[in-house]
Amino acid sequence: MKNVVVIKIGGSTFGSRDTTIEDIVSLQKKGQALVVVHGGGSTVTDWLARQGVATQFVRGERVTDAPALEVATAVLSGLANKQIAAEINLHGGRAVGISGSDGALIESRLKSPEMGYVGEVARVNPGILETLLGAGYIPVVSPISLYAVDRPADAPVLLNVNGDPVAGEIAAAIGAARLVFLTDVEGIRDGSGKVVPRLSAAEAEAWLASGVIEGGMIPKINACLRALKAGALTRIIDGRQPHALLGEFEGKAGGTTIVS
Repeated sequence: MKNVVVIKIGGSTFGSRDTTIEDIVSLQKKGQALVVVHGGGSTVTDWLARQGVATQFVRGERVTDAPALEVATAVLSGLANKQIAAEINLHGGRAVGISGSDGALIESRLKSPEMGYVGEVARVNPGILETLLGAGYIPVVSPISLYAVDRPADAPVLLNVNGDPVAGEIAAAIGAARLVFLTDVEGIRDGSGKVVPRLSAAEAEAWLASGVIEGGMIPKINACLRALKAGALTRIIDGRQPHALLGEFEGKAGGTTIVS
């Protein structure tokens, strides 16, 4: 498990002309063990709109009521998850799509009552990852997770968890060699808007506190800091660039490295 690389794919960087699938398959064929964690928030929003369900956000996170949880589960653990796993398999790789609830991989608790059925990671049980990796498969993980901690008897059994902290917690739990975020930006920017190639953990924490890092980058940085403490190399790169993932392994990806 020490040589595993955890890759977080953002929905905004994954499309029909994207090279990420090709890169994943190429890396697997070269013997690299991978765990893929994905999001898909924009697709969830589209499907909620089709169902006539309004989307509300608090501090950049989706408020998830019972109808929204059903749609998020169907889209993330169904459509998006199986699409990515199928693409990998069709391109010659070996992948199995799972969710955070399968094998109790991610045990979660309610994050905040005002957010509805949005969870935060309480525990990671990596047994199912070890089984799949040992059998030569890439686990493709949806962030829909098991509501296992402090759950009322009448509550749903699933929670919608942000994929960024799921990726960070998995990387930390398995002692991954590397955590790579494929994003829709070139890297982390300083106060003047310039991309910084290298950022210390202390600087990252200071930038979070001062507001230099904001919005959707916040959970990514926190996930990197979590994985960094467990010894992982943590990277945030522009997943829109052709073969960005292969470039990452060849030292040509640019982006930002967060170091201890």
